[in-house]
Parts: sequence; structure tokens; C-alpha cells
Amino acid sequence: MSFHFAAARSTAHSPIARALAKKALGRAANDNPCDDADLTGALGSQDLMLKAALRHFAEHGLGAAREARRHAERAFFTGDSQGYDWWLGVCRALDRRLAADLDRRIAGETLIG
Repeated sequence: MSFHFAAARSTAHSPIARALAKKALGRAANDNPCDDADLTGALGSQDLMLKAALRHFAEHGLGAAREARRHAERAFFTGDSQGYDWWLGVCRALDRRLAADLDRRIAGETLIG
């Protein structure tokens, strides 16, 4: 019995390999929710907030959102509205639900007080 060697076909030219290959995406998709207000020029402040949130996370680790919430509460009760907004933004970048709870609670306190 004789053996004959048949070289493998190039996978680049194989119709099966081309059919099974995943096509590259044309554009990357942004999965972050975005409203029109974000597109009108607030992108620079978003970048600053994101950098601050990442720096804060590097310092405080997994407790960074809770620490940012404490800073926001302290700023609110001392009357520092800019500080409150800043720390609420940092908290929102790290944990959206925690920031929403704080904002809701603070709004309730301003209505009562």
C-alpha cells in the first residue's frame, strides 16, 4: 500500500475558515447611557470627574464610593454646595446607586429643613 502526502490548504484561502472567522466590528459601541446634555460641552468636566474618581479609587480601594459619600455629606452639612456637587459626582462615577440614594436623602432633608 502506498501513501501519498497532500499538503494542507492555506487557512487564509479556505472557504470554511473564512465562513467561521469572526468579522471585525466596524466601530466600537459605547454602552454608557448618555443624554443630549452630555454632548453639548460637558465632556471636559466628565473627563475631570472620571480622573478624580479613578484617583480616589486608587487611594481608597473598594470603599472609595462610601468615602466619597462621606465627603459629600460633610460638604452638604457645612454649606459647601460646590464641594457637595463635586463629591456627589465622584460617588456617582464609582457607584451610581449609592449616589442616587444620597441625593434622594439630601433632597428630603432640604424639603424638611
